[in-house]
Amino acid sequence: MYIGALQLTLHVPLSASLKDKRQVVQSVLQRVRNKFEVAAAEVGTLESWQVATIGVSCVGNSARHVATVLEPEPRPEPLREPRPPLERVDRRPSPPPDPRQAQ
Repeated sequence: MYIGALQLTLHVPLSASLKDKRQVVQSVLQRVRNKFEVAAAEVGTLESWQVATIGVSCVGNSARHVATVLEPEPRPEPLREPRPPLERVDRRPSPPPDPRQAQ
């Protein structure tokens, strides 16, 4: 079993309140889940009006499949719809867990 995790930081420039931001983030999360069949949630910067940190994870039976789903670059298609503009600020894979800390 292979598990991949990814953290995305998005800038939501037109958001004027947490309610505005959460509306946009929920829409993005639903589109990402549906299009890529992954688990996704807002995982950080919850109180910031214009910045959203999203975690995405994928489980598969091959490392190649997981890497393809979470590939580093192209694939921002779900963000290119006529909706409030979003800007991807950061994208980084989560580090693998330290096997010494496993119990």
